[in-house]
Amino acid sequence: MSKVALVTGGSRGIGFGIAEKLAAEKWDLVINGVRPADAVTEPLAKLRAMGVKVGYAQGDVGDVEGRAAIVKATHAFIATSHPSSASDPTRSSLLAARSFLLVNNAGVAPKVRADLLETNEESYDDVMNTNLRGVFFLTQAFARDMVAARKADASFSGAIINITSISATVVSINRGEYCIAKAGLSMLSQLFATRLGAEGISVYEVRPGVTKTDMTAGVTAKYDELIAGGLCVQPRWGLPEDIGKAVAGLARGDFPFSTGQVVMVDGGLTIPRL
Repeated sequence: MSKVALVTGGSRGIGFGIAEKLAAEKWDLVINGVRPADAVTEPLAKLRAMGVKVGYAQGDVGDVEGRAAIVKATHAFIATSHPSSASDPTRSSLLAARSFLLVNNAGVAPKVRADLLETNEESYDDVMNTNLRGVFFLTQAFARDMVAARKADASFSGAIINITSISATVVSINRGEYCIAKAGLSMLSQLFATRLGAEGISVYEVRPGVTKTDMTAGVTAKYDELIAGGLCVQPRWGLPEDIGKAVAGLARGDFPFSTGQVVMVDGGLTIPRL
């Protein structure tokens, strides 16, 4: 059976860790990012070396035209890598994929970590457009396609996995816009899970904790100290591959009766302790 996954923000950090684990499970991949294609040749080559087909969809999730470009590139990849989809233009290209997975991973941090009383509207809008508004409408677009594919062929399999953050519930007053966006994305997961459950499409939330990526590079010393002081039950940083393994398990269908649920990948950070 053909399997295609779109991983937004999949060329580095957590997104690349997810893409690697999906490639190991023989998912063909569409990797989305904002950088031009010639800037991501190395990570795409690494994924192709794992024996899967890999396409690139350049586009900003937080932008209307960017989302349209992502959708168009994804359908084009499926049509070319799974040619049967081109034989009948009235049928969704997702049907040729047989299984389609949307991983909403792309996200941005505030350019400046400002106190809640100093957060400006430009920063708020920038974070919300990418981390919440963009995810909502990209999910809506692919959810419509998946519903149509399921109606045309009940054997089609579709799923959505949203990568949020412990910031959905753990307060950081110097990046309030990020926390609000992640809390909203958590509700988005439940909304789409509820809407799509009867359609046979599962929706999950994976909630990472403190994870070593380029996004956290500027606060490495801070979290090294906190982790050494007992911040997490498991005394280490999370790694992109930790999140990738969780996504791969969900993508395999290991949790078929758990739509709408949250998978914590935080080393026990959010366990209430005395």
